[in-house]
Amino acid sequence: MRLAMILVHYHTPELAAEAVEALRANIADTEGIDAEWLLVDNGSDAAGRALLESLPVQRIDPGTNLGYAGGVNLGVARSTADAVVLMNPDVLVLPGCIPALVDRLESGAAVAGPAFYWDRGRRMLLPPAEERGRLEELLRGRRRWRVHARRHWEARAPLASWSLSGSLLAIRRDAWERVGPFDEGFRLFFEETDWLLRARRLGLRSEYVPGAEAVHLFNRSAAKEPRSRQWFEESARRFRRLHYGAGFTWLLERLPERRPPELPILKAIPVEAGSWVEVSPNPAGFPAAAERISAPGLWTLPEEIAGRLEGSWIVQVTDGQGRELLRGRI
Repeated sequence: MRLAMILVHYHTPELAAEAVEALRANIADTEGIDAEWLLVDNGSDAAGRALLESLPVQRIDPGTNLGYAGGVNLGVARSTADAVVLMNPDVLVLPGCIPALVDRLESGAAVAGPAFYWDRGRRMLLPPAEERGRLEELLRGRRRWRVHARRHWEARAPLASWSLSGSLLAIRRDAWERVGPFDEGFRLFFEETDWLLRARRLGLRSEYVPGAEAVHLFNRSAAKEPRSRQWFEESARRFRRLHYGAGFTWLLERLPERRPPELPILKAIPVEAGSWVEVSPNPAGFPAAAERISAPGLWTLPEEIAGRLEGSWIVQVTDGQGRELLRGRI
């Protein structure tokens, strides 16, 4: 299979170099994959451009920040491959990741995505994308979200799912052409959610592949863009208007917000084997990254993650059935 590796970059050249190195190692000994390498550079300073130009990839300079959707579309348009891998530069594929995704495409999936970890030590699992739909929007809550997340986290075989992350997607060319490009009206965020929903409506197949693993160093590109929070809010509203209609969006925006309770700051977090620890920036406590505990003791956040967290984060300890045992802030 001819496979295009398409990275969309914004002011993170060192991460991009590490991502390319991991990708090349990932497919180095894989028969049947003929790769082309494209990097769309949405923003670099002189030193960053020099580093990117030294990489074994074709650097494409659009002359402006096209956003993730625009960068992806430009990369795919420049490619002639049978399938594309779309990726953020803050993603590090782990051994076997790309071959496992390609295997699912060759088995008939239109699109496939991996399991993500938050840290290189592979302790904290990142959540699957939230389910989207009118009913899901009305019934959002920690219990419902937790069932959805654990269905993915506990999967041992490829799982039919539309809750994939745009930070790394493998897509067949014929599926891309049927669905169409990413909607560039989504400047940042929700572009893959919109695309996957359009693919679902066409009856295509999407798979979450737990045997394909990657580390997502999460939000590193968006952190360089001061408008990212504004773009998130604009994209969320645009997605709802497009897929739920103006009336339902109006209703959602006027539902009373539940004020989260004040939570204690946790100095110690005791855990038992078989329990889960969830960590979320959202006051509601979800979506959250999570670690399944293998031995009793006092839990601490991996140092790699703790060193880059800002602000207050919610921590929840739950048992194997999803019942909450402890909630607080760190």
